[in-house]
Amino acid sequence: MKFMLIMRATDEAFAAMADTDFNKMIETMGRFNEELIRAGVLVAAEGLDDAAEGVVVDYSSEPPVVTDGPYGEVKELFGGFYILNVASKEEAVEWAKRQPITGPGFKTEIRRVTTIDEFPQDNEWIQKERAWREATGQL
Repeated sequence: MKFMLIMRATDEAFAAMADTDFNKMIETMGRFNEELIRAGVLVAAEGLDDAAEGVVVDYSSEPPVVTDGPYGEVKELFGGFYILNVASKEEAVEWAKRQPITGPGFKTEIRRVTTIDEFPQDNEWIQKERAWREATGQL
């Protein structure tokens, strides 16, 4: 099963990290990433750019409204993610507990990533997606 670990933090948590040496942070995360790789569970891991560089597409009206960042409250945003291929939600939780960027205001949300096999296989759009995934080596 695949699980996404979504990294979240409050304004205060981000502010507390501002004085952290960047190279030390990279080394700390690198060691954790290396553990995930050695365990064979890492599928993907990415950090996200500053929310101020992003945009939001709001579908509340027609046409949709695009708003430049920053937007929302930091607690609504996430700063990066991991996708792990593990045997259970409990195993994903155990990996999340080992995540090295921790402290007050930091949280990790864990959500299972659904698979194409969970959708109706007789649906034309699912069949097209399955063919694409097979052609690109994803299945």
